[in-house]
Amino acid sequence: MIAVSGVHKHFGGFRAVDGATLNIAKGSITGLVGPN
Repeated sequence: MIAVSGVHKHFGGFRAVDGATLNIAKGSITGLVGPN
């Protein structure tokens, strides 16, 4: 398992991510899709 919690990301004064949590179970296939 991969677990990430409480992720925050700011670009100057812009809050892009605020407290994100991600849990990926062993053996699962997961993709994150979005603009670069």
